[in-house]
Amino acid sequence: MRQFMLVATMILLAALIVQTPVYAVKGRLKNLVSVKGVRKNPLVGYGIVIGLDGTGDDGGEMINGTLKKMFQKLGLNPQKQFASKNIAAVVVTASMPPFARIGQKVDITISSVGEASSLAGGTLVVTPLKGGDGKIYAVASGPLSIGGLENGKKFPTTGMIPSGATVEREVQTNFHKKKALRLSLNNPDFTTAARIQKILNRELGGKYASARDATTVDLIVPNHYQREVVSLLAIIENFNVHTDAIAKIVINERTGTIAAGGDIRLNPVAISHGNLTIEVEGGKEGKGGDSLYYVKKKTSLNDLVKALNAMGATPDDLIAILQTLKKNGALLAEIEII
Repeated sequence: MRQFMLVATMILLAALIVQTPVYAVKGRLKNLVSVKGVRKNPLVGYGIVIGLDGTGDDGGEMINGTLKKMFQKLGLNPQKQFASKNIAAVVVTASMPPFARIGQKVDITISSVGEASSLAGGTLVVTPLKGGDGKIYAVASGPLSIGGLENGKKFPTTGMIPSGATVEREVQTNFHKKKALRLSLNNPDFTTAARIQKILNRELGGKYASARDATTVDLIVPNHYQREVVSLLAIIENFNVHTDAIAKIVINERTGTIAAGGDIRLNPVAISHGNLTIEVEGGKEGKGGDSLYYVKKKTSLNDLVKALNAMGATPDDLIAILQTLKKNGALLAEIEII
């Protein structure tokens, strides 16, 4: 089975490299950049889940203090400590989408912070959710959903409530009044940033965009789009841009997984690894013996992988060879080990 997986990995790598073009890939600007100020805002709160079937926390100072405050708000003044295992202390988290409005619903995640063994069947008591500034932006409550369980025994200490929180405060923004926009590339690259600048200036008919660095492109809102920033973004996000990427190989040695992208090339080199001998040189190609295989000068990684496949190499062999080629200077690509 492992041998099959190793061969499959080699075939997959070869396929990936074959499909990696030597030219740029065209993509919509919408998928290449994010707009400064347009992002989700994390929310967090502390609450309690009730109605558990004996799988909650065994009382404690945290639970007792929380319940006492809750009952006092309801007009009650309990004097005794609570020792019920039908209650659990939890942390509630959510992400408030950009431009969220009062009354909008948000999904929430509930995680146990005490000794509870399961939150299945529980109900979250009304819980305020705060932002990084300490202000309350949403209120959460409702019955939990514990997905992915096998008879309630698999990861039951975390659950969620779809649309379980209601937005109570909006993040103030005057986005439509912006005079300038900052576009941040999701994958920083000088070539791509320069191309985005060129496309924006050409399509908008003026010197409106300026690439500041590999990540940032600043855009001045044209006069005829003042107070119409949404319309402007709706137009420019559909511009097609030829993206560029550095030649890079990512290796996960724990799993034997290799991913390669970009225009990866090899300089002339000869290498021997175990029973394998690979030589990359000019003037000879397509020749093979028991342990020697010639490929083109200034060849691609795809040709090397084909040669190694033909000789029965494993991903472990390829990982060692790639690292040696990089150190030798023959591999014209960046290697990242994760």
